[in-house]
Amino acid sequence: MLDVVGPALCLVSAMFFGAMPIFGKFAYEAGVSPGALLLVRFGLAALLLATLLLLRPGLRRGPRPSGRQIMIALGLGAVGYAAQAGLYFSALQRLDASLLSLILYTFPIMVTAVAVLLGRERLTAQRTAALAAASGGTLLVLLGAGGMSFQPLGALLAFGAAVVYTGYILVSDTVVHSVPPVVLCTLVMTGATGTLGAHAALSGGVDLGFAARGWFWLACIAVVSTVLAMLAFFAGLRRTGPSTTAILSTFEPVVTTALATLTLHESLSPVQLAGGALVLSSVAVLQLRPRSPRQATPAPVAAATTT
Repeated sequence: MLDVVGPALCLVSAMFFGAMPIFGKFAYEAGVSPGALLLVRFGLAALLLATLLLLRPGLRRGPRPSGRQIMIALGLGAVGYAAQAGLYFSALQRLDASLLSLILYTFPIMVTAVAVLLGRERLTAQRTAALAAASGGTLLVLLGAGGMSFQPLGALLAFGAAVVYTGYILVSDTVVHSVPPVVLCTLVMTGATGTLGAHAALSGGVDLGFAARGWFWLACIAVVSTVLAMLAFFAGLRRTGPSTTAILSTFEPVVTTALATLTLHESLSPVQLAGGALVLSSVAVLQLRPRSPRQATPAPVAAATTT
């Protein structure tokens, strides 16, 4: 039996997240600072999701989250998402974007290794092949971008972002089966907004006096690359599990490279095309893998959320 919906949602999420650097480039050209980008991104996303829950009460249908689950979801945003974004953009000031993406995308290997060690996943031959293909393809896509600058501190920050994102995915998997997806996304965005708002208040605020077109690109980041991307991510994670979601997420840098070619007039080299083909092959391997009884029944993972 083919599991089409779960992998498709993971790929949609990767595509929406992959568009974010392009939107960010245009936002920076309009005078938006990194601090303003992050605060507006998460704040607007939290507002949109809360409004969606008010207008569509049915989206709240499902198990009522416990106090512990609510705190975990808020912590995912306040600690996990906010920290990962902060580390990422700090590293981006010191490293080429392609090298940063390469280091960040060590997270599928970390997620798979930790999930296997925790007993949440089995390291099947198909999953191993998919992980190898996805990692190798991502390496070719990013190395094909050309020369790279290197700073040890930047590399350390990028590696830290990958470690935080690994924890974020694994912790998300403990609540994603017990909390309605839109509720979970709203709590995550609210937590991130709280952390970034507090940081802005303590550091003297953020400059919102940028060009009007900057708000358009921020809206694209908040709606497409945050709200829609997060909803697809959690829905996909719920159906496929953490390691499969992480592997399919390696499609994100392929999307970023392709969009950069179309919008920023960068060209894809033969090496990058070969890398993209490898990443897509990992998707095919995962889709053809029959679902195991463990994956068909999410109870072992959901049980971890019991208070």
